[in-house]
Amino acid sequence: MKTNHLISILIAEDHNVIRQGLSSLLKSEESFRVSGEAKNGREAVAMALADHPDVILMDISMPLLSGIEATRQILAANPDARIVILSAHTEDEYFEEMIKMGAFAFLNKDTSAHVLFGAIRKAADRAISFSPSIIKRLHHENNRSQGRDRLVKFEFPNLTPREREVLQLVAEGLSNKQSASELHISIKTIDKHRQSVMDKLDIHGTAGLTRYAISAGMINVGARLTVA
Repeated sequence: MKTNHLISILIAEDHNVIRQGLSSLLKSEESFRVSGEAKNGREAVAMALADHPDVILMDISMPLLSGIEATRQILAANPDARIVILSAHTEDEYFEEMIKMGAFAFLNKDTSAHVLFGAIRKAADRAISFSPSIIKRLHHENNRSQGRDRLVKFEFPNLTPREREVLQLVAEGLSNKQSASELHISIKTIDKHRQSVMDKLDIHGTAGLTRYAISAGMINVGARLTVA
């Protein structure tokens, strides 16, 4: 992303005080621009598809259309949309559903401004981020459920060694440019490997690849998968 480009953000939040507070907070950051404010899921879908903001800040519990369904409709119409979930609902079923659908970040509503800003910037660069508390929970669950035997038995259908490398870098939150630098190959080659991985795993989205890599025990969740 160009450094002189303002990140446009659509806020989808039904509570007026919270929505207005978020708007004021985001406008205080010189690299952000609030492109719109939606007070329900239907407005969020309409505004996202009309304005194509760089990032959509989405609540889960909203009237008329939930954030879950709004996210599903937005991504169905525009798979490149970058959605950051900011919600009080952090139960596993919500987290897993939103990440599987293709959200780029999942944050608690008690998240600090620093963490929120970092997640928005990462989403704009197509990188994944979670709240520190969620990272800690994932790391705990990963350590508890992933043993040496599980890692050995987990299969990567027809993935080449290079494709596995690319999958891991994607899951750790590196952009195509960063991955290319890490592996000393071109961005075009990274993109080709990334597409091949998605085709072979039948997972079409960065968030889904990240979840897959976490389940496979490929990454230490707390290592590079950070919020800032």
